[in-house]
Amino acid sequence: QVQFVESGGGLVQPGGSLRLSCVVSGTMISVYDMGWYRQAPGNQRELIASITTQGSEKYEDSVKGRFTMIRDNSADTVYLQMNSLKPEDTAVYYCNVNGTRGSIMSQTFVQRHSTSWGQGTQVTVSS
Repeated sequence: QVQFVESGGGLVQPGGSLRLSCVVSGTMISVYDMGWYRQAPGNQRELIASITTQGSEKYEDSVKGRFTMIRDNSADTVYLQMNSLKPEDTAVYYCNVNGTRGSIMSQTFVQRHSTSWGQGTQVTVSS
């Protein structure tokens, strides 16, 4: 059974930084493209950052230049370094395999494990 455990969220002032972690168990992330997603109140979950197995990063425009996604295959862990945080970054953050970067293996994983989401970690940006 694949599990995703996110941590590192909290309350931070605008302009502050946080580093989120996501430990994956039940599979080896080295063979998958990975993504960070977030869901703000009243909104659908959205993909904000992804990284391929080769280390190619891609970011949604609203976080580009402020967020950095890092993968540590040896620890089956992905990180999201978030700088210059804004109130609109307030959301619950999740990690998961990402199937949008062309990897057939990753797409297959997403299709087979569509309900395998962690609890997420809450990020609140407020003064």
